[in-house]
Order: sequence, then C-alpha cells, then structure tokens
Amino acid sequence: MTPVWRRGLLWCGVAVLCAWTLVPIYLLALGAFGGREIVSQWPKPFLPLGLSLDTVGAFLAIDGVWRATWVSVQAAAMCMVLALLLGVPAGYALARFRFAGAGSYRLLILMTRAFPVAILALPLTVSFINLGLYDTPFGVALLHAVLAVPFATLVCASLFQGIPAELEEAAWVFGCSRFTGFLRVVLPLALPGIAAASIFAFVLSWNEVFAASVLTVRHRTLTAYLLSVLSESPLHVQFAGGLILIVPSVLFIFLVRRRLFAMWGIGNR
Repeated sequence: MTPVWRRGLLWCGVAVLCAWTLVPIYLLALGAFGGREIVSQWPKPFLPLGLSLDTVGAFLAIDGVWRATWVSVQAAAMCMVLALLLGVPAGYALARFRFAGAGSYRLLILMTRAFPVAILALPLTVSFINLGLYDTPFGVALLHAVLAVPFATLVCASLFQGIPAELEEAAWVFGCSRFTGFLRVVLPLALPGIAAASIFAFVLSWNEVFAASVLTVRHRTLTAYLLSVLSESPLHVQFAGGLILIVPSVLFIFLVRRRLFAMWGIGNR
C-alpha cells in the first residue's frame, strides 16, 4: 500500500471517529439551543438561525438542579480520589513485585466488573443504612469507586510495567528509598496514564445513574435527579439536560488533555 493510500485511510478513520463523537453532541446542542421547533424539524439545519438560551435557562431554573449538580461533583471527585488512592499502589504492586497468584489476582480484579449492580442494590442499601452512608455523596462515591478501581489498577499496572525498573534502582543508588524513588522518578513518568485513569473514574461516577437512584432520596446526583424529573418533560428540555450533563466531563478532559496525549509515549522516556 502506497504512503498516499495509508495517509488517506488514516484521515478517513480520523474523520469517522470525529463524526461519531461530535455529531451526537452537535445534535444535542442543536435541540437544547434551538427549542421545540428545531427538535421537530427535519432535515436539521447545519447553521440554524434564532438560537437562544431560553431552554437551557429554563432547565437551570428547575428547582433542585444546582443542588443535584453539586452532589454529582462531590461524588465524582471523591470517586476519582478513592480510585487513585487504591488503584495506583495496587498497580505498582502488580508491576514490580512477583508473587504467587498474580495472574489469578488480575483475573479477580476483572471479575469484580462482572457483578451487576442491580443484584447488589438491596444488600447495599441495607448495609449503607446501617452504616449511616445512605443518601450521602460519600456513599455514592464509595460504590462508584468499586466500579472504577479495577480499571485504574490495571491501567496503572500497565504504566508501571512500561517504566524501566533500572530508573528506580538508579534512584536507590543515589540514596532514595523505594517510596521517595517512586515519588521522584516513577510517578512523574506515570502521570499521563494516571490522568487517563482519573478521567475514567470521574466520568464513570458523573454518568452513572442506577446506583445513584437506589442509594439516594433527597441528595440525588444530577443523573438520578434528571431521570425522575425529566421523564415527562418536553423533548427540547431533555436535550438541554443532556447537554448540561456532558459539559463537566468535556471540561475535565480538556483540562488534562496534555497529560492524556502524552500517555502513549511514556514507555520511550
């Protein structure tokens, strides 16, 4: 295959992936800012006129939206911190230490994602009520962290395996302990991948709806609140709610994009 054909296939793949990601967001924004007329219009105008913020403003004026948004931010931030606090040390142990049953341990980590949350909903609710964690942002974050830790652990293990152990050994020679060598040598090289794991944990917690609906009543997350409030709302208001839901995730990814883009070159540093 000639270089021209390869370059053409590459750009075609990039265009398809961009369209797959951006077209739904564009249609969502079109329905949110265009109102009822744009939602029911077909074909959709590419550059519509008369867009306004009335629908988004009406959505934000719904009682309880801002409170639910704050609960979602709290739960997502705590989930991200818990996933990194548990996933980074576990990934380092898998990458640097040899012990019996390491392969089985990796498999068990993956199997934790095989248990559907719906089956665990009732016992989790009873346990959280007894522990005083029911209807709290920390309780939601704790369950979301259980879902995010396996991914964070495996990602961090792959990252640490890609960092030569000789770099740590050189740090030990110059007087660093294992912990300080990890902080000064390994951790800076692994930051791009850790940023990717943090993105996954944040987005998972922000978008999760079932567990948040079961474990909260008065302090609902935004997804759980919108599920109960917008089920009978007009379609353009639902579009506005969906747009508001994706904005924090997009902003978070934008803030850590440099770390994320550098992830693939970490093994060559």
